[in-house]
Amino acid sequence: MREQRLRVELPAVLSLGSNLGDREATLRAAVAEIAALPQVTVVAASGLVETDAVKLDGVDTDAPAYLNAVVTVRTSLDPDELLSALGAIEQEHGRVRDERWGDRTLDIDIVDFGGLRVDTDRLTLPHPRAAERGFVLVPWLEIEPHAALLARGRVDQLPAATLDDVRPYPARPLL
Repeated sequence: MREQRLRVELPAVLSLGSNLGDREATLRAAVAEIAALPQVTVVAASGLVETDAVKLDGVDTDAPAYLNAVVTVRTSLDPDELLSALGAIEQEHGRVRDERWGDRTLDIDIVDFGGLRVDTDRLTLPHPRAAERGFVLVPWLEIEPHAALLARGRVDQLPAATLDDVRPYPARPLL
């Protein structure tokens, strides 16, 4: 008799960003593709925010600005399976990984996965720089006002959650 593995649904927080091409259309398509993934249910999506590009050397006002959003999901996939599925969505949208923190058509990061701590060559959870990124924290707070980040505390208490460089972007809701 073959053993069946019980799969429990866990919540996950995903951060999406785009600064190349039709940014809004790309993010809308990505949210729809995430919702279509087997074993993934989209629970909420933030509004869109716009920020200047951040490169390895800091803010780059000469690069195209980013549109960002946060999506919360429930999934019975494990973190590595979810990462692979999100990577496939990035690739479908022409994601190129030539330059670290370079311009991109689509970037999808797992910020938190059920409060798990993961540290592998492929994935670190919670996301190691999420606490410093207003473009993650501001939209996350929009959909989860009492959100907390493992080992960092309440998201609304993190300095990056109040950054002025995160600008609302006028658009219809993603969901």
